[in-house]
Amino acid sequence: MNMSTEKATFGAGCFWGVEAAFAAIPGVTATAVGYEGGALDNPSYKDVCTDQTGHAEVVELDFDPEKVSYGALLDAFFKLHDPTTMNRQGPDWGTQYRSVIFTHSPEQERAARAKIEELTAAGVYKPRRIVTQVVPAANFWRAEEYHQKYLEKRGMASCHI
Repeated sequence: MNMSTEKATFGAGCFWGVEAAFAAIPGVTATAVGYEGGALDNPSYKDVCTDQTGHAEVVELDFDPEKVSYGALLDAFFKLHDPTTMNRQGPDWGTQYRSVIFTHSPEQERAARAKIEELTAAGVYKPRRIVTQVVPAANFWRAEEYHQKYLEKRGMASCHI
């Protein structure tokens, strides 16, 4: 049985709820929360929370493209958060909460940009505009173990009211 998985990386605010939502999608085979897009090597949660390192809180996932398309993951990403708020999700402020898609291939980059254009053309968020960044994947730094599957460990389904 040949299982070829691909990676996808999304930043959509507080990574706990984002991880739980993606983990629930059939075809997503693994998830990990961590930090990406910053200057510091091996940052800690405390480092990232200072809003000085430039990292985003992200979820990196492995998925089976035969079971779930990258397009479906993008749809989930945009439904999960407000992509029009710059560096903010709900009560959380700072660049670590920015809306960002880290792409792992030219195909992913094209798909992400096309999705943003499609949502913009459809006027889904009017009059606001989507501020989601689309950037090539860089170093993914896995977060401390206590952040992995955080909500699941606590028997919670989401961290937003």
